[in-house]
Amino acid sequence: MKAIDLFCGCGGLTEGLRNAGYEVIGAVDNEPIAVKSYRINHPDVYVWEADIKTMEGGEVRRKLKLKVGELDLLAGCPPCQGFSRLTTRNGSIDTGKLRRSKNELLFEFLRFVKALRPKAIMLENVPGLYDDSRLRRFLKSLGKLGYHCEFEDVVRVLNVAAYGVPQRRRRLILMTSLGGPVSFAEPLEQRLTVRKTIDKLLPAGCSGDPLHDLPEKRTAAMMERIRATKADGGSRADLPAELQPECHRQQTGFKDVYGRMKWDDVSPTMTGGCHNPSKGRFLHPVEHRAITLREAALFQSFPPNYHFCLDRGKESVALMIGNALPPVFIEAHAVHISEALRRYKLA
Repeated sequence: MKAIDLFCGCGGLTEGLRNAGYEVIGAVDNEPIAVKSYRINHPDVYVWEADIKTMEGGEVRRKLKLKVGELDLLAGCPPCQGFSRLTTRNGSIDTGKLRRSKNELLFEFLRFVKALRPKAIMLENVPGLYDDSRLRRFLKSLGKLGYHCEFEDVVRVLNVAAYGVPQRRRRLILMTSLGGPVSFAEPLEQRLTVRKTIDKLLPAGCSGDPLHDLPEKRTAAMMERIRATKADGGSRADLPAELQPECHRQQTGFKDVYGRMKWDDVSPTMTGGCHNPSKGRFLHPVEHRAITLREAALFQSFPPNYHFCLDRGKESVALMIGNALPPVFIEAHAVHISEALRRYKLA
């Protein structure tokens, strides 16, 4: 089955679709470093490095030699910062400007649905979209195009940790087809832990993997705090007063910053700051360091040889990883789309 990946980033969604048996034939993103990483990992996919607002569906059809209605799956994750509680200081500020700044990218996705008329749709986003009126408008428009649009059937907010991703991360996923509803994957009985994910890696700094070997630069005072943080789940609250910065003594703000992960739990949510312990619980369970970029990518369920371009340094790679869709989560649900298309005799 053939698929197109809109807002493809570095390729997490494409990786998941391919693992589920799809042939991804086209992708779109406007971030050069993400597109470069995508092309290295998926060299046979035609990629538009462009602002999707400037593109026309007919252009995509002609380039990929598709007829209207021939595409099996249109998938994507429109940038979602306008709906994110993290971006909006845990919901404490008005998000109107942020949402408008994204210029209704959800409806750019809809514009491509109208132009391509795919047999099925997969859209992924942050949970904050669930209660937003735009999602209802989006579904109403899908219904007019012939897609199954009953909200309870097509939208879920799920924790990816229940589907084989070693990370605590809640995401909204929407799946539907022209034939009817698509069933969602069943949660797994066991979760993949931090220990099972990274314990067997070669030592950071001498592994031969650039993403695992990038050095850290910490002050002596910061290293003293890290060494004093209890192993296997310790937090900055464990530190004696003399080691805590003044801003932390009041225990205000995000409580997990400078915390250690737990060996036998899933990791916290990987964000664009996943390499920086000041941004969350991103310290290694026992070693006196932050997790490496390779470890962060593994917590997102990327394969261990997945390439991330380092041309713009560590921060740009951390942002790509934090923004990516977990391939294993995508794979688990994409197989249900292909099963539905066969069941409805659309494939």
